[in-house]
Amino acid sequence: MSYHVAHVSELDRIAVEHGLEWRPVRRRFGIRAFGTNAYTAANVGDWIVEEHTEEALGHEELYVVLSGRARFTVGDDEFEAPAGTLVHIADPALKRKAVSEEEGTTVLAIGGKPGEAFTPSAWEWYFTAYPLSRAGKHDEAIATMEDALAEKPDHPAVLYHLACIEARGGRSDDALSHLRRAIELRPDLAEPAAKDDDLAAVAARL
Repeated sequence: MSYHVAHVSELDRIAVEHGLEWRPVRRRFGIRAFGTNAYTAANVGDWIVEEHTEEALGHEELYVVLSGRARFTVGDDEFEAPAGTLVHIADPALKRKAVSEEEGTTVLAIGGKPGEAFTPSAWEWYFTAYPLSRAGKHDEAIATMEDALAEKPDHPAVLYHLACIEARGGRSDDALSHLRRAIELRPDLAEPAAKDDDLAAVAARL
């Protein structure tokens, strides 16, 4: 089938933090040309866009307020964004954040790095895997991260989060192997690993 139709209310709701819920769009449709996801905040004051920059990925982003009302902070500027507002952020270094000002506010995000073919971001897999692990579905969570590793071999963040999920699921030897490789590729990961509750027993064996 060459097209798909879905209402945003039909998308999965995956809790992230600060009341933010990820509504997977790209994964739902299998989109490979560009990054796009929706986010919903159940309560006033909840995050609708987590505070971040796009420096690591170099992404240019467009946010579309689909429903409700948000308050954006971009750099030093703060402004209201009712339904229908489009917020374009070309500079990856600009810090951005948005909070909901109405219950159920939903924002669609679209992004990619100018001049480069799109590849899915690693966080899509571990955002999916952690709720599964917290629900006790460790094998399913590990399988999700193994899919990520197949898509992104030797990706340090994928290896790190795979190790976390494996440790939560009792696979300490596998977790140690993947954590060692993650730190070999990115030595700066040793510091967060030493403080990560998921990796407490594993990191002690490094």
